[in-house]
Amino acid sequence: MDRLSRHELLRRAEQLVPVLKERATKTEELRQIPPESVRDLLDSTLIRIGNPERYGGHGLEMDTAYDASFELGRGCGSTAWCYSLWTAHNWWLGHFPEKCQDEFFATGPDTLFSSGLNPAGGRVEPVAGGFRVAGRWGFSSGCDAATWAMVAVTGARAGSLMWLLLPRPDYEIVDTWFAAGMRGSGSKDVVIKDAFVPARRAIDPERAGADEKTGWEIHARLSYRVPLRCMAGWDLAAPLVGIAQGAIDEFTSRLLRTSGPGRTADSVALQLRLAEAAAEVDAARALHRADIAEMLDRASRGDTFTDLDRARYRRDKAFVARLSVRAVDRLFEGGGARAILDSDPIQRCHRDVHGASHHAALSWDFVAEQFGRQALGLPPTA
Repeated sequence: MDRLSRHELLRRAEQLVPVLKERATKTEELRQIPPESVRDLLDSTLIRIGNPERYGGHGLEMDTAYDASFELGRGCGSTAWCYSLWTAHNWWLGHFPEKCQDEFFATGPDTLFSSGLNPAGGRVEPVAGGFRVAGRWGFSSGCDAATWAMVAVTGARAGSLMWLLLPRPDYEIVDTWFAAGMRGSGSKDVVIKDAFVPARRAIDPERAGADEKTGWEIHARLSYRVPLRCMAGWDLAAPLVGIAQGAIDEFTSRLLRTSGPGRTADSVALQLRLAEAAAEVDAARALHRADIAEMLDRASRGDTFTDLDRARYRRDKAFVARLSVRAVDRLFEGGGARAILDSDPIQRCHRDVHGASHHAALSWDFVAEQFGRQALGLPPTA
């Protein structure tokens, strides 16, 4: 496969926006990404931005994937969410042992996996050559189109986790996804009754990219010199920026070339709402890009990442989400009675941005407290 440039890939993402917007209602009705949208994403090769280059990747960094998600979210929040996760997951694969990467990509560069990262419902037992695992994991977005799943279980060290990768025959999907927001993400439950996972399909996410350098040693990709925990989660924040931009697009197009009393372009109140919302989204996008650029720059110099650095990145991810929610709320409140109609795209933006912001990695209160404690020299809370 020929590698594509950043410019060409973002052009393809932009071209998909009206297509995904037209399918947004159908996506919600299906409660998963329609097969034709999955095919469009695969045909565009946007997901391959996450792939290591030897497995069909474009040789670009993840900032391009996040910018693609900014675009796709303007058309459909659920599709952008699943795109962003699938792409980040294929980047995560680069941290696994090489044999696992070969096994996963044996079916081609368009192989996808979903995940369930809350370990509370899982049970794991070390056995010869690997682990036996069973349990149930919720919120596995994009699982219907995936042929693998990754689940989190408790690790050997106190408070640690392991991520285990399993092929589709080893787990079942249970349709539990009936949600107010992100309806089309298909974030269903994954159930494993009893499966063996060889040791080559396990990683410690706290060590990956930090004191465990498999990804960097195999691929020499700059982002693999950044601790995985610092890079993870930005894929969750990026779609919210796109959703908020989609709300701005809709709000603006509705008011363009209108005049007179009421909710028209002449309304100072609506002008002020639009200005503040647009500034919030621009700030969220800029903060997202700045932190990613900073991490890659520090990786190029071989810098270490302190606990305060990690706390700041977690803070910023959640603040990107917070800014995006504020922007959509402001426009929804100014949208009048029409904004609550099922036919109005702004109500979907409103539901989706709130639904996505409830992800634990984007929850403001906890990460804000932890940053404050770190900045003030206090130990983190449990």
